[in-house]
Amino acid sequence: MDWTFGGTWPYEAKWFESEDGRMHYVDEGPRGGKPVVMMHGNPTWGYLYRNFIPRLAEAGYRTIVPDCLGFGRSHKPDEPELYRIPRHAARIEALLESLDLQNATAVVQDWGGPIGLAWATRHPERVRSLCILNTFAHRPPGKVKLPLPLHLFRTPGIGEVMVKGMHAFVKVFLFKAGLTHPERLGANERAAYLAPHPNWSSRTSLLVFPREIPSGPQGPVSDFLAGVEEGLAAFSQKPVFIAWAMKDIAFTPDLLEGLWLKTFPHAQVLKLQDAGHYLQEDAHEQIVPALLEFLAK
Repeated sequence: MDWTFGGTWPYEAKWFESEDGRMHYVDEGPRGGKPVVMMHGNPTWGYLYRNFIPRLAEAGYRTIVPDCLGFGRSHKPDEPELYRIPRHAARIEALLESLDLQNATAVVQDWGGPIGLAWATRHPERVRSLCILNTFAHRPPGKVKLPLPLHLFRTPGIGEVMVKGMHAFVKVFLFKAGLTHPERLGANERAAYLAPHPNWSSRTSLLVFPREIPSGPQGPVSDFLAGVEEGLAAFSQKPVFIAWAMKDIAFTPDLLEGLWLKTFPHAQVLKLQDAGHYLQEDAHEQIVPALLEFLAK
């Protein structure tokens, strides 16, 4: 299969052998440049950052974009237990530690937040700054309200049919509800997001993520998030940039005000008034220049 998708993804594939399966990542730009690690969520993969990679690499940054196991070009075992959040976090930590990064910036979105920030908070000596894009990394303070599509995906039986059978997480949430400008996704872009999960068994990872969303303050994922949240204190005096899509139906503006800006009151904030959950698609023209300016400071 041609993974360049009409030239929109021209990057050399790199591979990491995790204990659970082979993981794909790209590593572009000068090896001596300050690293920028960009983490995707569900149901996307590194392709989400295709408009970030060339600009960062050209500016002299070493740009690293992993695919979590079960996503992108990484292996996709049909074993739900492999896709629990702590397992994802441990594999990403192993991959990034194998690269021995120094003075890195972590760019995180969606589930890439708890997964990528778990690495950053365990290794704050390696990470000089954070870039937060519509994500979460706090123990939920109360009952978690979910948009209807995610509620359905979590329902036994219905979720299997919708996510693994109809591929609705990609076709309904990513291509429609998660964007304010779905018309910007052309044939190549849609093909790139459909390609990693061609059949029922390859979509197990897509179904586990919505079922890992905690319903409230208690539970194993909430406890994991609390550990990450505690670790964020290591960044209280380090540079933090937040770009927040204000039309995200999953991560609403109250999360920005009520959680992130309480954690990082010193953060530089870019509010994107016309962007949805997948803000890398809706607003990369605004995010990338602001990120480059932030990194240069």
